Amino acid sequence: MAGVLLTGQAWGADLTGDWVFQAAPSFPCFTKMAIRQDAAGLHGTITSEWYGDLPMLDLKVVGEGPAGERLVFHIDNGNPKLKPLDLTLAPNGQGVTLTGQVWYEKQEATAHRATAAEMAALDFPTYPLPAPAHVPSNGLARTPPMGWSSWNKFAEAIDDKTVREIADALVRSGLRDAGYVYVNIDDGWQGERGPDGVLHPNAKFPDMKALADYVHARGLKLGIYSSPGPKSCAGYAGSYGHVEQDARTWAEWGIDYLKYDLCSGEGFYHTAETVQAVYQQMGAALVAAGAATGRPIVYSLCEYGRFDVGAWGRDVGGNLWRTTGDIEDSYASMAAIGFDKNGVPHHTGPGGWNDPDMLEVGNGGMTTEEYRTHISLWAMMAAPLLMGNDARSMPRDTLALLGNAEVIAIDQDPLGRQGLPVRKQDGTEVWTRPLADGSVAVGLFNRTDKPMAMTADWPALGLGDHPSVRDLWAHRGVVSGAVHTVPAHGVVLLRATR
Repeated sequence: MAGVLLTGQAWGADLTGDWVFQAAPSFPCFTKMAIRQDAAGLHGTITSEWYGDLPMLDLKVVGEGPAGERLVFHIDNGNPKLKPLDLTLAPNGQGVTLTGQVWYEKQEATAHRATAAEMAALDFPTYPLPAPAHVPSNGLARTPPMGWSSWNKFAEAIDDKTVREIADALVRSGLRDAGYVYVNIDDGWQGERGPDGVLHPNAKFPDMKALADYVHARGLKLGIYSSPGPKSCAGYAGSYGHVEQDARTWAEWGIDYLKYDLCSGEGFYHTAETVQAVYQQMGAALVAAGAATGRPIVYSLCEYGRFDVGAWGRDVGGNLWRTTGDIEDSYASMAAIGFDKNGVPHHTGPGGWNDPDMLEVGNGGMTTEEYRTHISLWAMMAAPLLMGNDARSMPRDTLALLGNAEVIAIDQDPLGRQGLPVRKQDGTEVWTRPLADGSVAVGLFNRTDKPMAMTADWPALGLGDHPSVRDLWAHRGVVSGAVHTVPAHGVVLLRATR
């Protein structure tokens, strides 16, 4: 019945026309809708603060009789994981009521008929994207970035005081000297824009410039977070319509690292061409801001590995690019990403890295052996090492895992080659990674839930019959022909030299 004209007895009034919502849930915060009937049938557009103007897909009348007839449709916000859950419009005597669910948020909002002025006041702005162009390299991230990020442990509950305490903890623990130099504030720092469009931090961050100075004084670097969409993933202000302005603001504050998370931007940019263009736009803005202030900014592309991002990440100025959705603090999540969603190996190397997301080490969802696998696998992949725990209160075993200099050396090897599996058998995997000095890192991974005996076939790996072998977690040399008992979900990480 998609072509039924909504007039007459069933609805009591023609529901085609323009409507404004009095109030709606904050996600995605629907503001207005326009419903039309023409020769092509029934169609409409619904507008939200998160995704702008979205077509009302498969708009149709369902039900029968004055009490049962209603409009049903769904929306596409650009995320392939969003199931096409129905949204429903039903008359309420004064107007219409919208019900349904979008992602996790139940919808219930009423709308009234709108004047042209009301509709115009809620027009959602659109902005042009740049033509394809190459963004010059910023010269940063010659090895995978290392540091700390707030999201995995603190989510939105992050503030200036905590960031300062984390910075002090990285120094006190020795992790700064081990290479963990970035202190990255993820989502939740943003406040409101002023009349001039400048984005200010919220009350939890009273002075970003002072915070950057504090972090820099301790030999560390400060990172920040934004989105190309109107809203960040947690609902804070994104950089939509303010790209160049935000880049200048961050550089003036002294920011050293930007994570640019697609979030609500996927409602606007959901083709390969538009996603690449919007990341190019920020890449160029960061280069310009860095040149003006003398502070180049590491650029992290977080668009969940879509559209073969590693093939063009460098071209838009990126230094690292996510290969996957968000990691969770479980062996299943970590292993699915690390073993199977780790990006295209030849895309990675000095200046640009496949990013399988942050480390969960120390957050409590895995065993020590599983966390050891986590770090070893990330090191073999030449992945960024961004801690996601509370660095202020690390037990000794967590510090030992994160601070192992021999394992960090594998991750930070200047050759920048990503390791690869060379054998998979009965739930075990052997990985190798060539290193700059001619040695080879070898990971013996056990993905089963029981201990497994594993060996390395050194001649098959090109290392002869009796290479010199060192166990990087045991910190000792081992006999080249040794049979290793690898714990369940565990690893033995070796470095071998012919």
